[in-house]
Amino acid sequence: MIGLVDVNNCFVSCERVFNRSLVGRPVAVLSNNDGCCVARSNEFKALGIAMGTPYFQLKNREKSGELVFCSSNYELYGDMSRRLISILREEALDVEQYSIDEAFICPPIPADKVRGNREEGREEIAAWLLDYGKRLRAKILRWIGLPCGIGFAPTKTLAKIADHIAKKRPEGVFVLPDDPTDILASLPADEVWGVGRRLVVKLRAEQIFTAKDLRDAPDDVIRSVGGVVLLRTALELRGVPSNEDKDYDADPDSVSCSRSFGEPVTTLDGLAESLASFTAQAATKLRKHSLLAAGCNVYAQIFHSGGGGDFLGRTVMFPTPTDATNEMLKAIREEVDALFIPGTRYRKTGVVFFGLEKVGTARQLDLFSPVEKSEASPLYKAIDSLNKRYGKGKVFSAAEGLGERSWKMKRTKLSKRPTTRWDELMTVR
Repeated sequence: MIGLVDVNNCFVSCERVFNRSLVGRPVAVLSNNDGCCVARSNEFKALGIAMGTPYFQLKNREKSGELVFCSSNYELYGDMSRRLISILREEALDVEQYSIDEAFICPPIPADKVRGNREEGREEIAAWLLDYGKRLRAKILRWIGLPCGIGFAPTKTLAKIADHIAKKRPEGVFVLPDDPTDILASLPADEVWGVGRRLVVKLRAEQIFTAKDLRDAPDDVIRSVGGVVLLRTALELRGVPSNEDKDYDADPDSVSCSRSFGEPVTTLDGLAESLASFTAQAATKLRKHSLLAAGCNVYAQIFHSGGGGDFLGRTVMFPTPTDATNEMLKAIREEVDALFIPGTRYRKTGVVFFGLEKVGTARQLDLFSPVEKSEASPLYKAIDSLNKRYGKGKVFSAAEGLGERSWKMKRTKLSKRPTTRWDELMTVR
């Protein structure tokens, strides 16, 4: 059996842990630059306000006190997620983190509960899982204050369905029965994990309307609609594990960092500072994985009042693969001029590192270039250590800007970060 642990309205729940006045009120967390609603409390959903509703349309209801909004506090959410996974690793045999607020777990079912296919054995296991889920959910709530749903089933896809049901139950835990036909018959096919709404028309053309229809459809029909990926989903609905485990902690193929600006940028200095800042942040991610980059793509998006905008980009190759921010900034700065057009307003910039390799990797050297060792920068190892100890961004490059950075992301309703900042700890009076 596989379990899925999913935090209820994760971003909102994290905010409520340290601000109890938000409990029971309609609360939404906003996207970058306080643009639109990306997380909603149950009270907020009950008012019929859709996900993605722009904040400016709801300002008046905030002023009247009907609604409450928070800016996205990614540092807080990330640390709370780390704490959640830490608890799960103590209580489960294996943990596969799927997203910031979800993880699949392998429950430690006692050997004396496993009795083959005997009916009483399955009933004992289901009862044990229900009790285990309740205890795990209570521990998570007690230790870090996050409410969650926990669903158990033979496959990941079925566990997703079980978790969806669990969230609607008072105990917050649900064990999928041996025969989930009735449950699958009531679930639209496009709500099954991995199906997606783009397949709706094709599925309906084949008379596939529910998860049960998808489960029972012939393999050749399923493959004709969605290929082998959809067939794996159907197999999972039949109780046959078909989704491979993924190592979400594995080294990435590329590393990037980009942000939309709080205000449109119109100067060369602003463009250069933003790219330097995003390069530094992406380089920190590189060093976290002990990776070196052979080069990067830098880009800037032109501001259009109707949204979107054209992209301008340049490709930069480093003399040798590196993780040193200063070497990257030196190479990138020479290309910033090519991205800047006087009189143009920019909405966004970003950087994407490619050609990643592990520190210490042996590679073919250039006969006419000085020998360079494939090693991490000791300077930035020290800088990362200082920033980890004293706070993110305490030590930074002057190229990132020393004055007011008007291009920085707007978060006017940002809450404190009491789990990662000493100067933002909660106080008791």
